[in-house]
Amino acid sequence: MSTIETPTSPARDRLLSTAAELFYREGIHGIGVDRVLSDANVTRATMYRHFAGKEALVAAYLDREDATIRGYFAAAGAQTEDPERLLALVIEGVADDAERYHTRGCPFINAAAEYPDPDSEVRRIVARHRTWFRDTLAGLLAAAGRDDAEATAAVLVLLRDAMLVGNALDGASVRDAFERAARQAAGLAEG
Repeated sequence: MSTIETPTSPARDRLLSTAAELFYREGIHGIGVDRVLSDANVTRATMYRHFAGKEALVAAYLDREDATIRGYFAAAGAQTEDPERLLALVIEGVADDAERYHTRGCPFINAAAEYPDPDSEVRRIVARHRTWFRDTLAGLLAAAGRDDAEATAAVLVLLRDAMLVGNALDGASVRDAFERAARQAAGLAEG
């Protein structure tokens, strides 16, 4: 793990929340530590008590994004055990997420664009998230009895990427196209 393991505190939570908002809204490299500290109203010593430096804060931001998305899947799974309904909920959830929370594109794609070195910690976190997302979709598709679940999961990942980028560029007008294409790829009846 890239963050220093310390108990959570209000200052740490405020620092991470502020960094996450700034990194997502303005870009990781466009935001300096001083801006994060100022906006979060914490001292440099407080930051270093919780994070080894900016890179660790970036890693914590991406880990938080990953945990949030995993939480969406868990919440959908708590609603139903029916694989067909779960696939539909995941597709709806991706569209909802893009419209409500990730209006500036995918935080993982955005971070990868800023960190071109495939061996960097950021790119390893991005790769780990994408692998989990694709494998989870493949598992859902297999549970729903779909042939070639891995290939279909790859298509759904591409559609999600397109939804997040398209939504950032074109607004909510891409939602219907995404849901229609994703439902078709997943072998679901039109909703």
